[in-house]
Amino acid sequence: MIRDEPLQIHAQRVVDPETGEIRLYYHSSALKRYDKVCERFGRLRQKYARVAQYYDITVTKEPTSGNVGAIEWQRTQRQQDTLPGVYCLRINHDQWDEATLWRTYYTMLTDLEAVFRGLKSELGLRPVFHRQTDRIGGHLFISVLAYHLVHTVRYQLKARGIHLSWRRLRQELDRQDRVTIEMKRTDGKTLHVRKATRPEPRQQVTYDALEIPHHPGKTEKPII
Repeated sequence: MIRDEPLQIHAQRVVDPETGEIRLYYHSSALKRYDKVCERFGRLRQKYARVAQYYDITVTKEPTSGNVGAIEWQRTQRQQDTLPGVYCLRINHDQWDEATLWRTYYTMLTDLEAVFRGLKSELGLRPVFHRQTDRIGGHLFISVLAYHLVHTVRYQLKARGIHLSWRRLRQELDRQDRVTIEMKRTDGKTLHVRKATRPEPRQQVTYDALEIPHHPGKTEKPII
C-alpha cells in the first residue's frame, strides 16, 4: 500500500519595524489550485464578513503549475476607525445657536426616520412596486399622510407630558385587543360577541391624553 507524504506547511511571522504590523506567510507543499483557493476565501469572507473586514488576504499564484504558491494576510484598519467622528449638517438658518440647530434638525431628523421605519413595516409602505406614475404618487401620498397622523397623535401626547417615541407608544398599546366569543344557541345558530379587552392603567393614561374612549369600537353581537 502506497501512502502519500504528509502535508507540510511552513509558517513565517514577519513584523514590520515601522508600522508594527504582523504579516504571516504560509507555504504548503501541496496547495490547491489558485482559482479554488480564491473561491474558498470568497465564501469565507461572505460567511464571516464581520471578521474578514479586519484582514487583507493576498494569494500568490505559481506561474508554472497554476497552483497557489503563497498566502499572505495582514491586519488592516477599517476606514471608519480613522474618521474623526464629525457629523455635518448643512442649513440656511443663520440666527439660531448650536443647541437650537441640533435640537431642531438632528433630533427631529432622527425621530422622523424612526417613525418611517415603523410605518414601512406596519403598513407596507416600502418598497414601491408600482410602475405607473399616478400609483407611485398615491403610494407616497399615503406614506406622508400616515406620518401626519402619527405626528398629530404624538403632538397631543407631548402637550400632556407624554414624550414617547412612536415605537415605544405602539409597544404600550399593543396588549389591548379586540376579541370574539362564539356561543351556540338552541336553534343551531352561533352568537358572536366582539368587544375590546380592558385596557391597562398605563394605556388608560394615553387614552385620556388623546380624549378617546378606553374601549375602542362598540360591542357587536351578530348571529350567524
